Amino acid sequence: MSEWNLHELEAWDERIRAKVKEFGLDVYEQEFEVCDQNAMLGYMAYHGMPSHYPHWSYGKSFEQLKTMYSYGVQGLPYEMVINSDPCLAYLMRDNSLCLQVLTIAHVYGHNDFFKNNFTFTSATRAGETISSFKTRADRVRAYLEDPSIGTDAVERLLDAAHALSMNRSRNQAIRQLSRREQADRLHEEAAGPHDEFAHLVQRAERPTPNLDRVPLEPDQNLLLFIRDHSPDIAAWEADLLTIVDEEARYFIPQIETKIMNEGWASYWHHKIMMSLDLPQAIRLEFMVRHNQVICPHPGSLNPYHLGFVVWHDIERRFGGADSKEGRAKLFEVRESDRDTAFLRRFLTPELMRELDLFSYKPRGEHLVVDRVSDEAHWEEVKAKLLAQIGTGSLPVISVIDADHAGRRALMLRHEHDGRDLDMTSAEKTLQHVRTLWRHDVYLQTRLRGKKALMSSTEAGFDARLVA
Repeated sequence: MSEWNLHELEAWDERIRAKVKEFGLDVYEQEFEVCDQNAMLGYMAYHGMPSHYPHWSYGKSFEQLKTMYSYGVQGLPYEMVINSDPCLAYLMRDNSLCLQVLTIAHVYGHNDFFKNNFTFTSATRAGETISSFKTRADRVRAYLEDPSIGTDAVERLLDAAHALSMNRSRNQAIRQLSRREQADRLHEEAAGPHDEFAHLVQRAERPTPNLDRVPLEPDQNLLLFIRDHSPDIAAWEADLLTIVDEEARYFIPQIETKIMNEGWASYWHHKIMMSLDLPQAIRLEFMVRHNQVICPHPGSLNPYHLGFVVWHDIERRFGGADSKEGRAKLFEVRESDRDTAFLRRFLTPELMRELDLFSYKPRGEHLVVDRVSDEAHWEEVKAKLLAQIGTGSLPVISVIDADHAGRRALMLRHEHDGRDLDMTSAEKTLQHVRTLWRHDVYLQTRLRGKKALMSSTEAGFDARLVA
């Protein structure tokens, strides 16, 4: 057992909160829960939530985590923090006093980021996080216990919904247009570059677009589209799709800001800890722990390291360590960016060379270095990095027709960006869509540079090139 008590943690928390206020961080009220290893494993399996609906995949995740931890294959995180108001974080009971103090400082960095970054403020209501997860858990349990529905039907639908949950609009600050607004936009696009008077005349004479066409414009929110337009969906099934989509909406900001968020928390835990009058033993251990957190990972990207370096470089470039200008720029970027914009704007060629960033490609069964961040190739390396961070590694799939060929078939389109779909994943995904839609599903894409059509029908999966 570590040699500390709750009164000591409360005293350190009070000192850290004073520094948080001094540095101008804007945070929710903060709550900490001290837990043991088994509780932390459970929170990890259930994404940190104290209440979550049951599903077999979470139990599987818990057993995998527990086995890997027991055999020393995987450790436990120093902390786990939830985007809620009050902000809830967990501390491991067996951690040293130094590690607890570092973690508390780190958590306040996340807290400030949750409260102020636009991806979180536009997508979630932090004050409702815990109650919303509990309410959704109660609704799922009610369906599981309903003899007219039952466990098998609920889990079969959740299996498909979980697999498709990230097939939705990723930039949640952009509001989806209503059907009337979409129709007006189609009018505008059809009008062309006319003068204002001619435009008004043409608009008045032009017939109203066919509002029975579904969707009027490509729709990336796959679960919600099926919920709203499937001809055969039951009310409880529609509710489950809503639940899964709401939880995806909660987690997407964390995926889209992983580098910024972890870098921000690391930047502030370092600044706060260095400003405290730490006892020598704690200071020495802190430097070791801090370096373990932000050290580069050979062959992979450590978001703590990359974010920490970029935040420090922004501070340096816009006025220095404690200047008013530098601090103001940090807070501005913290509020307005997500990882793609953050790195596009502030990952300079000099930083890329300092970080030894490179790209790779497959050669046979191995991966080989493709490009390094020299003067000739840094832009290519950066472009590949931006395409792979956040949800950039996930293909964008849109619904373009809900009644293809008049047979209630669902037509999807892959927004091809130069990367072909993995055939195994595509087959499973289309099967999940068909499970929910209950009619044939087709997907337009490109394979090896040519147009292709994939399908999931009663006859099974098919993929073929088309003219």
